[in-house]
Amino acid sequence: MTASPAPAPLTTRAQDVTSQIVEDILTLVRHETGIYDLPGLASGLDLLRGLTVQRLGLPDREERHPGGECGDTLTLTYGGTGAGHVALVGHYDTVWPTGTLAGWEQPAVGEDGRERLSGPGIFDMKTGLAQGIWALKLAREGGVPLPTVTFLFNGDEEIGSLSSRPVIEEVAQKADVTLVLEPSAHGAVKTARKGTGIFHVTAAGVESHAGLAPQDGASAITALSEFVVAAAKVAAPDKGTTINTGLIKGGSAINVVAGQATAGVDIRVSSAAEQARVDEELDAIRVSDPRVRIDIDHAWNRPPMTLNAASAPLLDLAREVARDQGRDHLPDTAVGGASDANFVAALGLPVLCGMGAVGDGAHAQGEFIYPDTVPAQTALVAGLLGRLAEPLRG
Repeated sequence: MTASPAPAPLTTRAQDVTSQIVEDILTLVRHETGIYDLPGLASGLDLLRGLTVQRLGLPDREERHPGGECGDTLTLTYGGTGAGHVALVGHYDTVWPTGTLAGWEQPAVGEDGRERLSGPGIFDMKTGLAQGIWALKLAREGGVPLPTVTFLFNGDEEIGSLSSRPVIEEVAQKADVTLVLEPSAHGAVKTARKGTGIFHVTAAGVESHAGLAPQDGASAITALSEFVVAAAKVAAPDKGTTINTGLIKGGSAINVVAGQATAGVDIRVSSAAEQARVDEELDAIRVSDPRVRIDIDHAWNRPPMTLNAASAPLLDLAREVARDQGRDHLPDTAVGGASDANFVAALGLPVLCGMGAVGDGAHAQGEFIYPDTVPAQTALVAGLLGRLAEPLRG
């Protein structure tokens, strides 16, 4: 009796099924899941669950957490053969309004001559979702001991994971390792991310007739404009701190001195010290008309993420897996955007982010992936799963 042939390397197997992985990616992209389209999010999550079950079978445990005004969060747990437990985290919501797909036309080949696949949400981050599902499928086919794997799919990441954060933190605390399937940074994993604040600023002034009694009014718009200019000066790009007022509105009519105005301010910081400084300096801003009251809602959404002591061994293991799969080097990097990995890192738990797509253009018309990178990215996650059957030790 002849011995059975050794199983093909994960990279080879991933290459063999690339067309199926890509078709799953496109299936997810064709179903629009804009962050404010609750029916679309609900049916999109149903589609994602069905795709997972199609590839992996029914989970051993599942729970759907209602999102209220946001998309629901779904957890699917597949029991392993080892003692380890890995969480694979990804969001299915996108920044693109429903209907965007109909007018989306992008070239199939970029200026660099490489084939591209483009579509709303394909890079951020539906490719990562499909790759994560296939990673467990390929790891299973390798016949090696595997950890228990919990998929967490949330539908509110793009607006701060307002309802899903407690679920993310609970799942991460039960797991030994968390891998976040967000897009990579041109192939690099993300080990540091900025903390984010979504501040809402309200100016309350005094209305009056702009022609008959302008002196009686106290313009909320003028005061808020002064605040916005002063707030921009609090930024410190050399320290990684940026401040962007992205939304502003106010007033009731052109011929009325504005009695109210509001602004939405996006703040990014690289450290807790900068977070405290920004809070203090924004509170210290004064406008020229004392009759206008400025109120600031200090809504810090995600804490800064750094490569903590718990995550460093995980990065080393990922690099070892990448070398075994033929990669010369697996780089890591810090980025300005935030993700759900920020929450996990803040708990002092091991986490790597950017385990998903290779491409570019997140949140921009024309976002795309390189389909020729799908096998390697899928095999990397599969290879990690095969090395995490036992809890990671630092």
